[in-house]
Amino acid sequence: MSAHAQRSGCYRTPQVHDRKSAGGSGARCRASEHSARLRGPRRPGEPPLDLGSIPWLGHALEFGRDAASFLARMKEKHGDIFTVLLGGRYVTVLLDPHSYDTVTWEPSTRLDFQAYAVILMERIFSVQLPHYNPSDEKAKMKVTLQHRDLQALTDAMYTNLRTVLLGEPAEATGDWCKAGLLEFCYGALLRAGYLTLYGVEASPGTPESQAQDRTHSADVFHTFRQLDLLLPKLARGSLSAGDKDHVSSVRGRLWKLLSPARLAARALRSSWLESYLRHLEEMGVSPEMQARALVLQLWATQGNMGPAAFWLLLFLLKNPEALAAVRGELEHTPRQTEQPTSQMSTFPQKALDNTPVLDSVLSESLRLTAAPFITREVVVDMALPLADGREFSLRRGDRLLLFPFLSPQKDPEIYTDPEVFKYNRFLNPDGSEKKDFYKGGKRLKNYCMPWGAGHNQCLGKSYAIYSIKQFVFLVLTHFDLELVSADEEIPEFDLSRPRCRPEWTNGRAYGAVC
Repeated sequence: MSAHAQRSGCYRTPQVHDRKSAGGSGARCRASEHSARLRGPRRPGEPPLDLGSIPWLGHALEFGRDAASFLARMKEKHGDIFTVLLGGRYVTVLLDPHSYDTVTWEPSTRLDFQAYAVILMERIFSVQLPHYNPSDEKAKMKVTLQHRDLQALTDAMYTNLRTVLLGEPAEATGDWCKAGLLEFCYGALLRAGYLTLYGVEASPGTPESQAQDRTHSADVFHTFRQLDLLLPKLARGSLSAGDKDHVSSVRGRLWKLLSPARLAARALRSSWLESYLRHLEEMGVSPEMQARALVLQLWATQGNMGPAAFWLLLFLLKNPEALAAVRGELEHTPRQTEQPTSQMSTFPQKALDNTPVLDSVLSESLRLTAAPFITREVVVDMALPLADGREFSLRRGDRLLLFPFLSPQKDPEIYTDPEVFKYNRFLNPDGSEKKDFYKGGKRLKNYCMPWGAGHNQCLGKSYAIYSIKQFVFLVLTHFDLELVSADEEIPEFDLSRPRCRPEWTNGRAYGAVC
């Protein structure tokens, strides 16, 4: 879905007490001859090569307009592995989910993501880190997102979600409020996530300090959102002169808001932030560059949860049976804590881990909307073995691309009616989680991949899932929520916007491949 498009919805605030084969054959022949001189002759064992009809550009325009439809057409034409020319780059696309582990677990000496990450860091966020080593950084950050640190993050997130969602004076009136559903979800989760990771005004919190937290986090979100809306153009290098001036101004504002000096005075800063700042200081990164890196990490850690929650709530609001099933499951949560919903200061871990219906709804909404491009640079000439015994040659300097959105997530052989939202698709008849999905008669390990896979699976997966669950719980138990235009169709998912991939350090990177 485009960042500019959003569903409007109404919610009633709670009461105080509770509650396409391109070109002709002649054109293709001339283009092939032109490109072959640049690339050299096709080698034995290489995947089918499709150069398109435009020299150098190849299929870049069609890929940019609708990547999913283009890749589906190429798959029908060539099979589940092929190479296409995209803006001067040769990109080999693999669409066999049985073979994805071969790519995602390959060492970086053969298939590398680091060079691509560095380019994106510099292009989008103007971040340049000396001796940048993603593997080293991930190893240091991993411990701050697991076990006791994860529990601390989860508890803080629940507290901050309550501050953001339930603390506004207007929330006590019980009146209906109208807001864009995307902005409502995105704003609440990013603001609470910012307070959780980067710290709050004071501890213990007071009504005054919590009011300051709401004001400050709203400033961070609205400033961040201006940059977020321009990131697709920034990633593609297509900013107008006016856009460039605006990006420069917004980034400068964010760098000030997230400067180490300003963050130093904040209370309850997460162990993640302390560890990351220490890591930057050990690398000799200047305070100015640290601020830029912290803006990048705000986007990396918080930029996906809000849109994911938007789609989840939208699917629930459009499917009364699913909404009733989730509400019924969440009604049991206060009973597990023996506390009224309004007095729950934390969301018990046992309850978070015992929501199979909500888990299925989240998995289904991500299956339908999460469209990461998982890319690797081919570092050496190499052979790529596939699960069915075939083997293909890859050239050094080319790029390898996996697109799980097309297969497995939208594959009709794996999922019946793959375009239809089915809230219980990931549930067995006995209510337990369904994990058995098949393609070609073989059980799939990778049947849904919104969190990446292999060496670069999202470190913040558990934190993100728990945050989304807590948000949904608070919204459905404290608000009456309905769509303004209940008969309006669910918008199509817009793949012209570069999609976010949960592979970069702690969460996210743009998936543009050319």
